[in-house]
Amino acid sequence: KTMGSSRWKVAAAAFLAIVGSLLPVDADEHEHTYTDKEEVVLWMNTVGPYHNRQETYKYFSLPFCAGSKKTISHYHETLGEALQGVELEFSGLDIKFKDEVMQTTYCEIDLDKAKRDAFVYAIKNHYWYQMYIDDLPIWGIVGEADENGEDHYLWTYKKLEIGYNGNRIVDVNLTSEGKVRLVPNTRIAMSYSVKWKKSDVKFEDRFDKYLDPSFFQHRIHWFSIFNSFMMVIFLVGLVSMILMRTLRKDYARYSKEEEMDDMDRDLGDEYGWKQVHGDVFRPSSHPLIFSSLIGSGCQIFSVSFIVIVVAMVEDLYTERGSMLSTAIFVYAATSPVNGYFGGSLYAKQGGRRWIKQMFIGAFLIPAMVCGTAFFINFIAIYYHASRAIPFGTMVAVCCICFFVILPLNLVGTILGRNLSGQPNFPCRVNAVPRPIPEKKWFMEPAVIVCLGGILPFGSIFIEMYFIFTSFWAYKIYYVYGFMMLVLVILCIVTVCVTIVCTYFLLNAEDYRWQWTSFLSAASTAVYVYMYSFYYYFFKTKMYGLFQTSFYFGYMAVFSTALGIMCGAVGYVGTSAFVRKIYTNVKID
Repeated sequence: KTMGSSRWKVAAAAFLAIVGSLLPVDADEHEHTYTDKEEVVLWMNTVGPYHNRQETYKYFSLPFCAGSKKTISHYHETLGEALQGVELEFSGLDIKFKDEVMQTTYCEIDLDKAKRDAFVYAIKNHYWYQMYIDDLPIWGIVGEADENGEDHYLWTYKKLEIGYNGNRIVDVNLTSEGKVRLVPNTRIAMSYSVKWKKSDVKFEDRFDKYLDPSFFQHRIHWFSIFNSFMMVIFLVGLVSMILMRTLRKDYARYSKEEEMDDMDRDLGDEYGWKQVHGDVFRPSSHPLIFSSLIGSGCQIFSVSFIVIVVAMVEDLYTERGSMLSTAIFVYAATSPVNGYFGGSLYAKQGGRRWIKQMFIGAFLIPAMVCGTAFFINFIAIYYHASRAIPFGTMVAVCCICFFVILPLNLVGTILGRNLSGQPNFPCRVNAVPRPIPEKKWFMEPAVIVCLGGILPFGSIFIEMYFIFTSFWAYKIYYVYGFMMLVLVILCIVTVCVTIVCTYFLLNAEDYRWQWTSFLSAASTAVYVYMYSFYYYFFKTKMYGLFQTSFYFGYMAVFSTALGIMCGAVGYVGTSAFVRKIYTNVKID
């Protein structure tokens, strides 16, 4: 599985290297095989406060010292690692495969007042650090304070125990010992030892110890999936029963009206969705923005579906940054989907500025993500955090947008306009728009939009808790089968709800169903973002400007992308429903 995951990462790297956006990846430890006494590299990654997972700094930003060994070259990250702030620095420790090391001093820290203050600040804020050996993460705490909080102690002895199975490393454990009191103007010796032990753990299963089955396979998780599934059955049954019975009654009434003469028809009561047949296929207001949103939503759905399938097949969590690298690769590769759906819809609605629509559709999501990331990047630079995105990575992302996403979007737009861009509506559109009659307040589009997102949110909010916890806390998300099931449930619930909302809107003789169907489904994002506030204040202990801006900035991006996807799914399903009911009724 790990080799399959590596193939995906190499594929993503090769794709992005076309535009010069990715540095070549060294093959040093990615083979994951060693001969006796071959060099094993201990990489130092980041250090930061425990309660602010995203607030990380370079390990050597604290006045730690490195070992004397300098011969290994720096590790080149993938694009996903660079965006996630994974910047590995060589520890300088001499470790060889199956070669045990007794406790050895590798460097000394001259502890002046400034260095002591830095360590004291780190200990007060519960700083911990992360290291890697053969891609296996290791965590350790910087130090601890006494009960009164007056004296602070630094852990100076790294006791490494490495498990091996054949010629592969399958387990790494760190024990921190050697507690030394921080006193200014003293020298602190840093030491390490390495013990090798034979292990029965298979190489393919070496990441199992980092997973938490009791958390993700908890009864609440299963109950939420079952609850959502029952909601789907209920909604689909309800929609089918109400609409089929109501539509059958409507069709019978409209057929009876066809048998009347003109005098009786004029004297009869005209009401219902048939009365707006001449306006229901009228182009939406702001068709350029609307078609761009629909195209972007279809692309986000495609990316979500493909990435979840890949994550189910391959263990992407075993490779640093592989999930993000895969998502970027898939997003760039699915750009024709955006162009096809957005371009064809814009052409059907009579849009003429198709080049402008293509540019907006292509850059709508990247501009939102990059704009948020660059804004947060200024805060990260101010804090000197490792999360600060390097300038070269920014250039790489821009190159992907202009030289990969835009051309592929152009191809999709041309195909969409030529293959399905003709307005083949079942009803003629009247030259003059029909006036919209007065209706009850709860039938207004604004009310329908606000209420439309409640049920879709209700079907996913438990899963949102697990996803948030895996990203903002210390859980590795690996139950992608659950995520796929939740995605399917979300789409079905969204389509059912928007169809019902649209039917009631059309029955009130209001033909503004296009934006209403999109926004009623997209309003799910508002409830998700509101839930993120609850999660931040009641489920985490995050603090500080950096973590707060990082959290709410990227949660806004996540919620917006989810809303655009739900809106597009709701509109596509509702559009098929509207076309179906107006095709089956006889209209003069």
